[in-house]
Amino acid sequence: MTGPLQGFRVIEMGGIGPAPFAGALLGDLGADVVRIDRIAKPGVEPELPAQFDFYNRNKRSVALDLKKPEAIATVLKLVAQADALIEGFRPTVMERLGLGPEACHAANPRLVYARMTGWGQEGPLAQEAGHDINYLALTGALHSLGDSDRPPPPPLNLVADLGGGALYLVVGLLSAAMEAGRSGQGQTVDVAMIDGVTHLMSAFQAFRQQGSWTAERTNNIVDGGAPFYRTYATNDAKFVAVGAIEPHFYANLLNVMGLSTEKLPDQNDRSAWPHMRERFAGIFAQRTRDEWVAAAMGRDACLAPVLTVDEAPSHRQMKARNAYATFDGVRHPSPAPRFSRTHSELHRPPPTPGRDSRSALADWGLAEHEIGALERSGAIAQAK
Repeated sequence: MTGPLQGFRVIEMGGIGPAPFAGALLGDLGADVVRIDRIAKPGVEPELPAQFDFYNRNKRSVALDLKKPEAIATVLKLVAQADALIEGFRPTVMERLGLGPEACHAANPRLVYARMTGWGQEGPLAQEAGHDINYLALTGALHSLGDSDRPPPPPLNLVADLGGGALYLVVGLLSAAMEAGRSGQGQTVDVAMIDGVTHLMSAFQAFRQQGSWTAERTNNIVDGGAPFYRTYATNDAKFVAVGAIEPHFYANLLNVMGLSTEKLPDQNDRSAWPHMRERFAGIFAQRTRDEWVAAAMGRDACLAPVLTVDEAPSHRQMKARNAYATFDGVRHPSPAPRFSRTHSELHRPPPTPGRDSRSALADWGLAEHEIGALERSGAIAQAK
């Protein structure tokens, strides 16, 4: 393995969504991530074949039956060798297993114990079920998205799960690990998606209190209200995105659209925005998406094509950046960010549960006779 986190050991308690994404990001950066999976039931196929479970790439899988005390004892042996542990269960689940922060810190006082929830570890909603859209709803972020005459649309699950959840977990985990290197003491990192999204909304909370942001959707500078910051349909049923906020970029956009010689309202005259949006829409509908892209190229007009998931990998900028890589027979997003010396790489395809049970336990210090005893008891399983 390469990457800046080479030698950094992480235990990930198997789950779905943002916690596995955080583990994959750490694995991309070179960490040795061992995922604790449930033992697969014979004849039951996973909903997503392992090859396409990108959130589990660059990890190893150990399959354990956590109902058995030998399995819990094994996790604690791994904890003693780990730098960090990631878990994404509801509050108190890990404590009931005997793997809460107190038990893990008793096994390893330097451990960084990173917990991921949607609502947080405490509060009236702590034990409620939820998903990305629910956490967005509580923070004010969801209400700010979409057209004013339609219900707010979910922005995939990018904002709460991955932005306010997984990325904040990685920042918190690595920050605590740096501090543990100085103090010799680990700690618990409490990551709640509502906390992360609230933090991401900092600017809009400030704008609202300052008076420059309204509560109405499609009425603000970066919510699609401004004619110079939104998407427009082209005459081939595709779209372009414009983001010409600064006056000089806006002037360039008007040049590309052929409006630079006309007398127009002030760029920031909100009363004129509805009319200008209609006018811009009529102009963009006169050409194809790619014709507009060609017209704007090299002119600093902040115009880009709206590409589909299938089109994105073929764009010349994405290809120049090697933003995608073929690995294990499928196209993966390449590791990000980039490092000049300790390069990140794709080195392990996503595992089936238990693929690495024997080898990972051995690498982390368990003796052969211990591994054999765990197999005979049914506490672990080695996938074929």
